[in-house]
Amino acid sequence: MHDELIRRVVEELRASLTGRFLGKIYQLTTLSFAFDFGLRGSFLLISVEPSSPRLYLIERRSRDLQKVSIPLEHFGQLLRARTNGGALVKVEKETNDRVVRLTFRCEDDDGTTQLRKLIVHLTGRAANLYLLDETERILAVLRGSRAQLPGEIYSSPEPPAQSNRGERIEEIPSGSPSAYADAYFSAIDSAKAFDSRAGTLRSRLRTSLKRQRKLKEHLRKDFAGHGDPEKHKRTGDLLLANVATATRNGNKVVLTDYYSDGAPQIEFEIDENTSLQDEAARRFRLYTKAKSARKEIALRLRSVDGEIEELEKRNQELERIIERRDLAALESFDKAAAPRSPKTPTHRGTAASKSIPGVRRYLSTDGYEILVGRTARDNDTLTFRLANPNDLWMHAGDYPGSHVVIRNPTRKEIPHRTIIEAAQLAGRFSQASEDAKVVIHYTERKFLSKPKGGAPGLVRLSRFRSITVEPKEAVSRL
Repeated sequence: MHDELIRRVVEELRASLTGRFLGKIYQLTTLSFAFDFGLRGSFLLISVEPSSPRLYLIERRSRDLQKVSIPLEHFGQLLRARTNGGALVKVEKETNDRVVRLTFRCEDDDGTTQLRKLIVHLTGRAANLYLLDETERILAVLRGSRAQLPGEIYSSPEPPAQSNRGERIEEIPSGSPSAYADAYFSAIDSAKAFDSRAGTLRSRLRTSLKRQRKLKEHLRKDFAGHGDPEKHKRTGDLLLANVATATRNGNKVVLTDYYSDGAPQIEFEIDENTSLQDEAARRFRLYTKAKSARKEIALRLRSVDGEIEELEKRNQELERIIERRDLAALESFDKAAAPRSPKTPTHRGTAASKSIPGVRRYLSTDGYEILVGRTARDNDTLTFRLANPNDLWMHAGDYPGSHVVIRNPTRKEIPHRTIIEAAQLAGRFSQASEDAKVVIHYTERKFLSKPKGGAPGLVRLSRFRSITVEPKEAVSRL
């Protein structure tokens, strides 16, 4: 607020509020208040936010102020206690400075009358509120000030060299200066809120786009890393075809390429302790794995491409909304972009109850889906492809057996009863199934890794907990 607007507002306050008693104090933010002087819908707003300090009357409903207010902090509590519903007897503006004094006549508990003064500094970065007693001693300061502390005698700030510096409003129309100031600053607040909300949405979209593009890059590397499945298969076929005719020298093996014109001789490097049959079997495993992985990765790449395209469209739409400064469209855009609420645990009869190849499916008493792998390869698929990072994984300690996964789509703490039921299944589908008790290790899927070259079903746990249960199948199967 510039000097002239403050002067006009003070004149209006002097005419409207002098002699009125201070009622309820609403604390709107840490640095702003609304004061009720019994004007029926009109309240005195005082804000010492450094970016935009202000003082004027506002037209609001009490219940609306109540909704947006926060509990009174120390300064507000002390102001309420020391003014004690006093009457406003004087409103003054210091000459050539943006400082306003509100003087209250208050009655203390012992019946004596005291003056209390609320000093409002509307001076940009130095904006502040001071509560003084009638001797000008500081009782409280809203914003910490090294220059003037409670207990000291208040001194007015040095007047600025220019009286009209800072934020300016060129022309004040006739009528209520408070109404004008309220409309002006409300428009500024709305613009700031729009910019802040738009900036948050823009940042969120850019982060999502960056994440999807990074995921696409990783998927492409994974796709290339699995190699050409047909090449793995061809090599396996050649190894088997040359079992009787191949020549070996250490880790060098010379084969005849029967599948190429002229049947040329080709050379491979194979560990000298590995037979051609075992190497061929390894190559066929690589073929199967690469074929399956490349198919899955290709599907994921198409899905990621679709998500990137959708995010880019939304980004363009957001930029158009920001350019038009369309608040209604921005609010609709924000609601549409809000994340969907997480799914609840799977229950019998839902669409998610379809069978999964290589997996037994159960429903815990608490409604959580429990998955149990059948074979070692099924265990790998369950743990490293189907399970999500926050799903709970478990396995019998020191015994071969099935991997067991408790689905946890809500990421909330899984009930202990469900953990026991899943652990009993892990014991039941292990080589300890005939034991009276079995120790089960369990952890979140994100704490598992696959050792390089590890056999199917083999995992490494970076952390885990243990539970001892009786091996049994105590829950219903889906």
